[in-house]
Amino acid sequence: MESTAKIPNWNQVSEVELCYKNKVKVADRPRIDGSRSAAELLRNGWNENTLDLQERFKVLFLNRSNHVIAGMELSIGGIVGTVADPRLIFVTALKANACALILCHNHPSGNLLPSKADEELTRKIKQGGLLLDIRLLDHVILTSEGYYSFADEGLL
Repeated sequence: MESTAKIPNWNQVSEVELCYKNKVKVADRPRIDGSRSAAELLRNGWNENTLDLQERFKVLFLNRSNHVIAGMELSIGGIVGTVADPRLIFVTALKANACALILCHNHPSGNLLPSKADEELTRKIKQGGLLLDIRLLDHVILTSEGYYSFADEGLL
């Protein structure tokens, strides 16, 4: 018996197009050589007036030689938290052709220690990165008084 199901038209299927436009020469991109240079770069891109006001989550995307390809403000939250969706982090990393990531968020409370949620997110991003061959180099917590590095503390 022959099926009478309608064959879909190709024009009715959404198309995905990958595109990467680099406007900064490699020589002009900052190179991250440790937590201090990452924290300094991230702090320079932060509005100091909001550091103690509301939590924000940012991501740096790096190439194989640890030059920053791009930075992204992933989310803006409230006083006690913000949402960092791993799928948005990885879709951006893949589109930018990143080989490594540095996560960063601030603690308006001034507490430099990571929460259990911070540790769980870091673990999840590290595991996802292993599947995609994208290294998680660090997760930095910023406050107006300093920074905390998961890498420096041996939590990666």
